[in-house]
Amino acid sequence: MKDSWSPIAGGVTAPAGFRASGVAVGLKPSGARDLAAVVAPPGASCAGVFTRNQVRAACVDLCAERLRSTGGLARAVVVNAGQANACTGGLARAQSEGITAALAQRLGLPPEQVQICSTGVIGQPLPMDRLLAGQAALTAELAATEQAAAAAAEAILTTDLVSKQYALETRIGDRVVRLGGMAKGSGMIHPDMATLLAFITCDAGVDPQWWQRTLEAAVSCSFNAVTVDGDTSTNDTVLAFAAGAPLPTAYLPQLAQGLERLCCGLAKAVARDGEGATCLLEVTVSGTATAAEARTMARTICSSSLVKTAIHGRDPNWGRIVAAAGRSGTPLDPDALALWIGPHQVLKDGRPLAVDRAAVGRYLQDRAAGAYLQDDCVAIRLAVGAGPASGSAWGCDLSQEYIRINAHYTT
Repeated sequence: MKDSWSPIAGGVTAPAGFRASGVAVGLKPSGARDLAAVVAPPGASCAGVFTRNQVRAACVDLCAERLRSTGGLARAVVVNAGQANACTGGLARAQSEGITAALAQRLGLPPEQVQICSTGVIGQPLPMDRLLAGQAALTAELAATEQAAAAAAEAILTTDLVSKQYALETRIGDRVVRLGGMAKGSGMIHPDMATLLAFITCDAGVDPQWWQRTLEAAVSCSFNAVTVDGDTSTNDTVLAFAAGAPLPTAYLPQLAQGLERLCCGLAKAVARDGEGATCLLEVTVSGTATAAEARTMARTICSSSLVKTAIHGRDPNWGRIVAAAGRSGTPLDPDALALWIGPHQVLKDGRPLAVDRAAVGRYLQDRAAGAYLQDDCVAIRLAVGAGPASGSAWGCDLSQEYIRINAHYTT
């Protein structure tokens, strides 16, 4: 199917009928925005994908339970940054329920249709007085504007250097359909479901069960294909809201294509903003039996500390790449391996080629110089056999700055 989706300005408020806000209520020592909300139109379907970490924040379980009890219906989500509200015993559940009940009352909604996500330091309970008092400003500033979406995207950040928003539109039949999203994530990124927090909106009405299946498929090749540091979070959540005129069944594949593209865009933005990173790493593997195998191998390469440090040092050490591929658990033919670092082929038929190592090093250096721009991506391509499938994963380099950030995270 030809991709008909085009990027547009805005984030979660780009689709019709969605409102957002982001305010500062004193949860972050910096005084920056730290409380956000997204509100969907009536009748919204909501799909969710959550961390598989056995140590989960209470808000994660509450979200999942509410989606099951409502059959995939929700109208709003409230998000706080600063405290994860994880590993604080029964208090965490009570606080999550109290915050959503208060917001539901302000919005005139049933509490079970309000979701909640938290991010920040594990083991710290929420300052309820600030959170509850801040809801007056949060609801007063709800708007369907680009500025409101940007404020919400800023309010969910922790160690992120930049906010992450993306929106797409296409014509489906006789109407324009839009998708919007925002995400946060910079460290603790090696998800087995999603990555930290992401929120997606869509102005087409869809069946909740179909929406759930479609989100899970999109997550598998986007958020589950990124890695920064090999750690998963206690709070990882992706929530996707869809509300509007029902979309005919014939057009559902086109919507699924757009959702996947949106998720991939947000996932790459998370990898690009990895803690201490100077470049985005994109690994594409081809020649496997299935796309899932290709993605597994690609993510193994992206998550290798040896590969990540070589990229940071601008060292074209291709041996680290093929070694990581060999331990991924995906079958490969060592005598069929072909490898490219950017435009430079360094391996053919499993044997090294004569290559200008200085030129490869300059390619890597140029990518670091373009950090946060369009040319900051280190592209690695690996062919492993004659299989029909391919897949990609995204990561970043590993620097001393990553160590500095995480050595002093709570001090």
